[in-house]
Amino acid sequence: MGWEVLTFDSADAFLRSGAVHKTRCLISDVTMPGMSGLEMHAQLRKQGHAPPTIFITAYPTAQDESVALANGALAYLEKPVDSSVILEKVREAIGKS
Repeated sequence: MGWEVLTFDSADAFLRSGAVHKTRCLISDVTMPGMSGLEMHAQLRKQGHAPPTIFITAYPTAQDESVALANGALAYLEKPVDSSVILEKVREAIGKS
C-alpha cells in the first residue's frame, strides 16, 4: 500500500521509540506482556497524542471493548481478523489523522 510500517515488541518499546508523534495509525493487541494495549492507549491520551487506534484481540471481552471504544479507539476486532477489514480500518484511520 506504500505506507511506512514500524513494529515494536511491546507497548513500552513503542512509547520510548520517538515514533509516537509521527504515528498516523496504531494497530495494537489488547493483551501483551507488561503494559496492555488499553493501558498504552490511555497513556497516549494523557500525553495528548492518541493516534487513531485499532485494537485486535484473541480474548475479547465486552468490558475491554467498551473501554476501548469509549476512549476513542477506531475499532476493536477479534482474531482472526480478515485482512480486508484491517485495510478498511487503516484507510479510515489515515483519513482521520
